[in-house]
Order: sequence, then structure tokens, then C-alpha cells
Amino acid sequence: MMLENELELERLYYKPLIVRVDKNDDGKQVRTVLERKLGVSRKLLSQVKLTEHGLTVNEQRVYTTATVAEGDVIRVRMLREQSDDILPEPMPLEIVFEDDDLMIVNKQAGIVVHPTHGHYTGTLANGVVYHWREKGERVRFRPVHRLDEDTSGLVAIAKTSYVHQQLSEQLQAGTVTKLYRAYVYGCPKPHAGTVDAPIDRDPLEPHLRIVTPDGYASVTHYETAASFGNAAAAVKLKLETGRTHQIRVHMRHIGCPLIGDKLYGPKEAAVSAWEEAAGRQALHAETLGLTHPLTGERMVWHAALPPELASLEQTLKGI
Repeated sequence: MMLENELELERLYYKPLIVRVDKNDDGKQVRTVLERKLGVSRKLLSQVKLTEHGLTVNEQRVYTTATVAEGDVIRVRMLREQSDDILPEPMPLEIVFEDDDLMIVNKQAGIVVHPTHGHYTGTLANGVVYHWREKGERVRFRPVHRLDEDTSGLVAIAKTSYVHQQLSEQLQAGTVTKLYRAYVYGCPKPHAGTVDAPIDRDPLEPHLRIVTPDGYASVTHYETAASFGNAAAAVKLKLETGRTHQIRVHMRHIGCPLIGDKLYGPKEAAVSAWEEAAGRQALHAETLGLTHPLTGERMVWHAALPPELASLEQTLKGI
């Protein structure tokens, strides 16, 4: 049976990060051990040290500069948070994975990930916050990456600031696997390759992105999965960088714009039957792989092709 003070700790704080000091770290400072063992950022340490139980050694509050001895137990506790600015809203969610630290959701097309101007409700965040409230969890919505409104597929959501920091670093290091499937006009030439073309805002239409020499480094790897005559193709894509609209811009750049893409697709040459079958840009985030920050396990998830894109593929096979 949990003691009263343990229940209070559980109510106020997330499950602690725990490090048992070994002989290699004997005599070192707390922050040095935590940075080396857990990769805890200075920003996170500066936050947790302000609370009574945020940073302890053998359950005694300490400064980050305190030295530790072999056998000591360091605990890092983050205060529980919740997204009070996001309205909880019931909606169907396809949760493919969830534990105390991480959630993976297969997002439907037509849903914005996070509330923005003009999208205060009906977003993935509204649904996830409602889901947590129904479970009795106090968690702040922290998407690790985002998908465009009309792109379907897998989204990772961190449930603590530490997990968000760790997964953001994995993204920066290129160790997060993000694989997409797209249906495009034409057939890429060559059959497989890499698009290394900088992207930035269009100065004339800032809501659009363009390939420009002065843009931000942007790299997309692609491979043709199937071709439908010379008119269309299914393409597998892997992102090395994560610029806004990157796949859509890069595929247009090589002459193969996405079917159903209202911003970057062809205007005159669009095939109405294909556009109607897709109903939106034909892009799906089908595979997501990452290393779980708490368990160290490499995890990979797959999301089946949604019905509208499966319908589009059948239409294309009939060419």
C-alpha cells in the first residue's frame, strides 16, 4: 500500500527518472552524471531543481553541482502539466501505441495536428487531450513532429518534456525513421534517387514553399514502388530533413507533383477521376521508427494505406 507522501508525489510529479551511481561516476557532479547517463538538458535541470522533489539524491534535495558517491540514487521528477489552452473534444483516435511516456497516433487526413489561428477545435490535440482527461491523466500535448492537415499517417506525441527533448534530438540526429507513400503524376526519372534542393518560403506567396538556392537544406530520398504506364506512380519516400511541405515541393521540383495536391499539384493537366478518388493530397506517413527514450528499445510502427488512397491505387491500376 502506498504511503500518503508517495501518493502526493505521484499526484504532483511524473514517474521519476532514476540513475544509480556506479564507480565510474563516483565523485562527479549530479548534472554531469545526468547529462552523461540520460542526456538530460541544462534547461530541464534548471526547471526541476526549482521544485522540492525535482532533483534529489537518496531522496534529499540537492543542487545540480552536488557531488555523488557510488551507490547513490539520483531522481529527477518533472511536475505534471496539462494543456489548459486546448479544449478537450471527443473524437475517434487510432492509437497504435501508448505508455506513460509516449503516444503514437495514426492521424486521419483532414485533421490539423495542433490548434492554430482558425483551427481551435477539431484538431488532433483536442482529441488527445480529451482522451487523457478521460483516463485521468494530466499530460501536456507535445507533438514531436507534425503532418500537414491533408496528410495521413503516424505522429509521435511526447508525454513529458524529457521525452520530447530526447526525441527531438533523435530527429536532429537523423535516427528517427519516417517513411511515406505518395501517388504522383508521371514517373520519377531516375527510378530511385535523392532530391537535395533547399526550400524556403515563396516571397510572393508566403504560405507556399519553393526550391531556392538561398533556402534551408532539404533532402528527400525516393524510390518508385509501382508505375501506372507513364502517367502516374506510387513512390516510397524517406525524409532526411523535415521542412514544411518538403515532399510536396520536392516531388513537384522533379516534375512529379502529388495527385490531389491543391497547392503544388498540376492545374491544367490534373485528372479529375484521380483527384476525386484521392480527395486530398495523396501522401501517407506509413512507417515510423525511433528509440524509446526510457527503455532504449528500437520501436517501429506501420500504418495501413487509408481507404481513399487504396481506392486511388485501384483507379490507377485501371489505366
